[in-house]
Amino acid sequence: MSRKCEICGKGVISGAQYSHSHRASKRTWAPNIKKVRAVVKGATKSVHVCTRCLRSGKVERAI
Repeated sequence: MSRKCEICGKGVISGAQYSHSHRASKRTWAPNIKKVRAVVKGATKSVHVCTRCLRSGKVERAI
């Protein structure tokens, strides 16, 4: 499954995770991506969409 939203382009970001002693280790943050059936340009298509786009109504789900 792709880790990028097909609507807004939100994807994985990386950074550092710090312990209480401030030792750093690399880590990633992945968006909450769901595979949904949506109406795209009048046709039903299966797309990978982040939950923010689903909740805000940027995607019309197919029934």
